[in-house]
Formats: sequence, C-alpha cells, structure tokens
Amino acid sequence: MKNISLVLAALVAVFIAEQTPAQTAFRRPTSRLAVEPGTIHVEDILSKPVILKILTDAPIYVSAKLDRAIGSMMPGTLVKLVGISDTAFRVRGKARHGDTSGWIRMTDALSPDPNLVPNLKKLHERQTQVEALIAVHQIALGMTSEEVLASMGKPSRKSSKLSAAGKDEKLEYVIFERVPQYNTSLDVFGRPFQTVTYIKVETGSLSVNFKHNIVDTIEETKGNPLGTGGVKMVPGPVIFGP
Repeated sequence: MKNISLVLAALVAVFIAEQTPAQTAFRRPTSRLAVEPGTIHVEDILSKPVILKILTDAPIYVSAKLDRAIGSMMPGTLVKLVGISDTAFRVRGKARHGDTSGWIRMTDALSPDPNLVPNLKKLHERQTQVEALIAVHQIALGMTSEEVLASMGKPSRKSSKLSAAGKDEKLEYVIFERVPQYNTSLDVFGRPFQTVTYIKVETGSLSVNFKHNIVDTIEETKGNPLGTGGVKMVPGPVIFGP
C-alpha cells in the first residue's frame, strides 16, 4: 500500500507540473478595489495610467450611484483613473481631507481623450475575449505577439523579415496532445495495480505571421490545431491618444 501511495503521489505531482502553462504570466493583476455591478475596473488593463484633471469643486462619492459623498476635490487636482460607469469615473488622488479613492461625476473632470469612455469599453471587451482565448490555449487574428506567447508559450521556431515598411515576424508552433499510457504492475504482495503516464504526441502545427506586432495571418501547416471553428478574430489593441 505504501508503494501504491508513493506512485500515485508522484503521478499527481507530474500532472500538476505539466498543467502549469506559460500563459499564467499574462493574468490580469487582481485589484484591491471591489468592482461594482454595472461598472468596469480599468486600472489593470491600461498600458499606462490615465490622468484626469478636476475642473470644478468635485464631490467624491462612495459608489457609482453617487448617493453618498465622502469628501471633495479642488479644481486643478490631478487624479488617476481607476474605473468607469455610464455616468461617473472612479479615481484615486488627493482630496481636501487626504489621499482617497472614490467616484466623481464625469462632467467634473477633464479627459485627455474625447473618446476615452467608448475606447475603455472597447478595451475591456477586447481584454475579455483575449483572456478567454488564452484560457483554452487558442489564438486569433488581432492579438499581439505578447498575447500569443501567453496563450501558446515559446514557439518551436521564430523568424523575422525586415523591409521599408518595418519588421514582420513569424512564430511557428508544433502542437502536442498528452496521451495516457496505462500500465499494470504488481505491488509487494503480488496484487495488480494500474499506473498512468502521459506522453506527448504531435497532432499538428501552425505558423503565425505578424505585421506591426499584430497577428495578420494564421496558417495551419499540419492537422487542425485551430479546431473546427476556423480562424477567430479579435479587435486590434485600442490606442489612447491625448
């Protein structure tokens, strides 16, 4: 029985280790702020902070409903954008009573981008789609090279081409599946027991071509790694301008 327990423990350890993918590095940081229903937390999905300028004496509210003020901010105060609702910004900055975070009316702050809110909603929707693809180790047109690496891991081969238009890259992947192999052995008392080991079997390959760091084409060079649904597509990264 002791030998059986040792074998099972070793198999569980191997299984857990092989189930830990490279894409865990892509996980969105967990915010310390609770996300209210009907609002979007944007701080963790922005490549750089969005800074707003308070235009008028702005009350700070405890929730996106703007139903209970907890302080106020002076005109000219610069605050960091944390979240959005349809009518309010969640910000972090210095209020009259000290550093705080809370909700302010959208009309009380100046945005560096007139299309900030619709662009943030597009960014959030895109991020949700990309994270769903990464969770099942899939890729799509419109993903960045970082997102492809997070989903698929290190490529089998990488190449690039330089031209007057810039640098285009290609990542090639060999796709494997873990196939169980069952073996029957005898314990110290002569009783049979079964163990399972997993071997990698090549099932397909694909190449991913990038233009300006965005997936432009995907080619299945062997098998059907993308599944029966064909090539998927996500919107390209949302660019925020001043």
